[in-house]
Amino acid sequence: MSDADLKHDPMDHTEDTVRQDAPESESLDEDNRLKPEFVRSVKDALDDEDTDRVYDLVEGLHPADIADLFELFDERERLTLAGAIRDLMGSEVIAELNDWVREALMEALPADVVAEIAEQLDTDDAVAMLEDLDEADQQAVLAEMEPEDRAAIESALSYPEESAGRLMSRELVAVHESMTVGDLIDFLREHRELPTEFWEVFIVDPMHRPIGTCSLSWILRTPRNIPLYDVMARDQTLIPADMDQEEVALRFQKYALISAAVVDPAGRLIGQITVDDIVHIIQEEAGEDALLLSGAGDGDINEPILLTVRARLTWLVVNLATAMLAASVVGLFQGAIAKFALLAVLMPIVSGMGGNAGTQTLAVAVRAIATNQLTDSNTVRMILREFRIALANGFALGLLIGVGTWLIFSNPLLGAVIASAMVINNLVAGLMGILVPVTLDKFNVDPAVSSAVFVTTATDTMGFFSFLGLAVVVGLA
Repeated sequence: MSDADLKHDPMDHTEDTVRQDAPESESLDEDNRLKPEFVRSVKDALDDEDTDRVYDLVEGLHPADIADLFELFDERERLTLAGAIRDLMGSEVIAELNDWVREALMEALPADVVAEIAEQLDTDDAVAMLEDLDEADQQAVLAEMEPEDRAAIESALSYPEESAGRLMSRELVAVHESMTVGDLIDFLREHRELPTEFWEVFIVDPMHRPIGTCSLSWILRTPRNIPLYDVMARDQTLIPADMDQEEVALRFQKYALISAAVVDPAGRLIGQITVDDIVHIIQEEAGEDALLLSGAGDGDINEPILLTVRARLTWLVVNLATAMLAASVVGLFQGAIAKFALLAVLMPIVSGMGGNAGTQTLAVAVRAIATNQLTDSNTVRMILREFRIALANGFALGLLIGVGTWLIFSNPLLGAVIASAMVINNLVAGLMGILVPVTLDKFNVDPAVSSAVFVTTATDTMGFFSFLGLAVVVGLA
């Protein structure tokens, strides 16, 4: 190869990459986020109805950055922006849009335009785009699609939400076990309708059931005359179509999968799930559990305000009821508090520290359940572990608060009471933090949804009761 060939090597994309990235340096900061001044310039151009200027500004952005730009605008501006850069609103941009933003845009666009966009997407992305639309809008879009695309999406929509059937893509390569490596290579070269990107080929039997896989690296390095049956990997992880997406993500993580076959109840190959889909699911599920523990709903800043208020208010009302229960415990000891006012000063410390300890244990337990680290096989060991941790923390905190109370208020008996209450409430917090999510999981209730209410109620109630009760028993009040 000559020097000239090297300079113009078609496989060398360095120059193209630099050329592509150059406009982005003016729009993105060092953290790869859109610069405020760039966003303002786009908004100014929209306000001036200068669509050419808007197009020029946005044209150099990566599809993911265009999607981020939409999230930074309000609903009216998003529609205007979509109209100004319609030629840039390809499938890659649509697939990267936030769910709420995408849903609002799709509802505002005519059904035939949405159908045209959906036909450009992979099946899983098209399903994600259409599944949140109203039933009427969904049917209107499906009616505008080509029969083959419509059938694929309707089939995917028939599976439960957040299942492998919804997540899978039908774009895959599957061949019969009787082929040789040479036959497969010729097949891949001759059939232009095959997917443009894939990592492995699925080998199926006459009933279209997957019996093995061949990675592309094996295919390229194996002589043409070798039967696929002799070189395929027979060990594979098959994903049932009705499996929950969280369990799918755990299998990908556990077995370090790049892709996996999805099968119907009869064991036939109907699709595949790839690791790029799973990265999104892992992030989504992790964030979802954290938000459910706090009762903050979806936690998406693009979610409609009314839905956010409803989600948060529901749990705040529940917490109000539990707070009244804790207050009723305090009411039982109002006479003692009236006689010894220091009790009212110190009792929030016991309940507050118990609540914090319970939250720590709860977070660990919920995560362990979600990642299959906490199972029937080690539940007892985990309970004993958290008991020892709670006991150690309780004694440490009790010693600190007890000595501090003694020194500050010159009352050793008061110090002993608050130290004892701290130990008791930490033990309750530790046990409730592990027992509540485990029990809810046994009854097939998501422990991330309801556990926090039970744990905080127990720690507040027991914190007040143990501290005030001990104070009365020892004659402080």
